[in-house]
Formats: sequence, C-alpha cells, structure tokens
Amino acid sequence: MILYLDTSSLVKLYVTEAHSGLARSWAQEAEILATCRVAYPEMISALNRRFRTGDLSRGEYDLLIKAFTGDWRHFAVIDFDEIVAGRLAAMYGLRGFDAVHLSAAKRLSSAAGTPSMAFSSFDDNLNAAARAEKLTVLLPKE
Repeated sequence: MILYLDTSSLVKLYVTEAHSGLARSWAQEAEILATCRVAYPEMISALNRRFRTGDLSRGEYDLLIKAFTGDWRHFAVIDFDEIVAGRLAAMYGLRGFDAVHLSAAKRLSSAAGTPSMAFSSFDDNLNAAARAEKLTVLLPKE
C-alpha cells in the first residue's frame, strides 16, 4: 500500500504529539510513503515554528532537520496540478496547500498501475474533501 501523507501527518513521524504513534504505525505498514513536493518547505517551516516557540530545543531542532532532510529522498515526491488544486480549494473551501496536497494525492491515486493508496491528514476539512473525492482516508479512532 502507498500511504500519502499531508504535512500534518508528516510532522507526526518526527515530532511526538497527539496521534504520532498512529501515524508512525501507518507509515511502518506502508510499502511506499508519498507526499507532495510542497511538503518539504512546509515541514521545515513547521519544525522552525516549533523551535521559535520553544517547543524544540536547538539540539532537537537540528536533529529533526537532519533526519527529515536525510529521509526526504526515500519519499515518493508527487507533483500537483495547479488547476485541479484551485478547483478543489473553491469546491471544498480548502486552504491553498491543503488543496495542493489533495491534488497531488488524486494524481497519485489515478496513475496507471498504482497499488492501493491511503490518504493521511489530521485536518478534518481536508479529510472530508478527500473522502468526497473518493480517496481512502485513514482516521484516528475516536
């Protein structure tokens, strides 16, 4: 199975927060981890924000940046269709990068020969849009 991770899920692979264990177990079960190319700057920004607010020490931040940048080459990095992303943003009221992630996930799921794919996000609005677009969405058990 391919697991598509938006940035909210990707962060949970590196930073311990609510549902990190769940995201990590999904990632371990997947054969391939995929994300959109915009996840790289989003992830760096998220880690940097955590450092600036004091959630991460300088040492933790440096280790996480090194781990993530080293792991990046192992992700299937997916491009997106900006026209589709714009349509998705308007249709579902998505934030810009959420629409970009959904566009990339749809592109991946529709590619010929793609094995089963699951979508992972911890954003309720994005998950609802992904379900409406007929993607299999992994959700935490309530």
